[in-house]
Amino acid sequence: MRFRSIASGSNGNCIFTDTSNTRILVDAGISCKRIEQGLNTLGLTGQELSAILVTHEHSDHIQGLKILEKHCHVPLYGTAGTLQAIKDNDKEGVLDGSLFHIIRPGQDFLIGDYTVQAIRTSHDAADPCAYRLTAEEKSVAVMTDLGIWTREQAEALQGLQGILLEANHDIRMLEAGSYPYVLKRRILSDFGHLSNEMSGKLLDRILGPDLSFALLGHLSEENNYPDIALMSVRGEIDASDSPWKSSDFRIEVAGRYESSDIFEI
Repeated sequence: MRFRSIASGSNGNCIFTDTSNTRILVDAGISCKRIEQGLNTLGLTGQELSAILVTHEHSDHIQGLKILEKHCHVPLYGTAGTLQAIKDNDKEGVLDGSLFHIIRPGQDFLIGDYTVQAIRTSHDAADPCAYRLTAEEKSVAVMTDLGIWTREQAEALQGLQGILLEANHDIRMLEAGSYPYVLKRRILSDFGHLSNEMSGKLLDRILGPDLSFALLGHLSEENNYPDIALMSVRGEIDASDSPWKSSDFRIEVAGRYESSDIFEI
């Protein structure tokens, strides 16, 4: 299995994973051109995608979806609320509804070599979720856009080999920054985004002998820096009572405009 972040940040998210037979995108929140460029670096094109999984309908997760679907006709998976919100926003009727597949959080479904589990998240969208993807006895997850995390979510993420996990903001930078008060409250709410510290606490809960990498994703462009995110997340892990430390696995920040390394597991 391969895993790569093509882009991850507050202005666009697109994650890729594949086996020799199945190729999946999680979100298409950058331009179709950038998605194709990212796939080209892997020796692939959009026409070769097996599926697109959508976490929710916000533009930084579906920006390139219409054009990509228009040209490539890829099966699209999401919760009922997310797919309905996408349909409602498709005023031009570009998207082919026959490609839509409704999935239910907590219930596994199959896409080629992958067994996929949608994990319900708390975010101010219609029906958001995260995803755990398992193939060849290996599991990865994409977990972003959640104001809080729960014990149930942490349990659903046990035994991973890799994860892209939201570390959206530094609380002090957000509180002192230029965002309007209403927007600050939204981000800090239970339906907003995960702070660096909360990201570190969740990562600490799911650490285990099999985890080889964690990519910190969906960083705010104005309220975070990669070095601060890394320091804060590592600090939470190293200060805990867990036998695992941040040096026991690879931890990096997913780039906003450039692809990550290819992680092979």
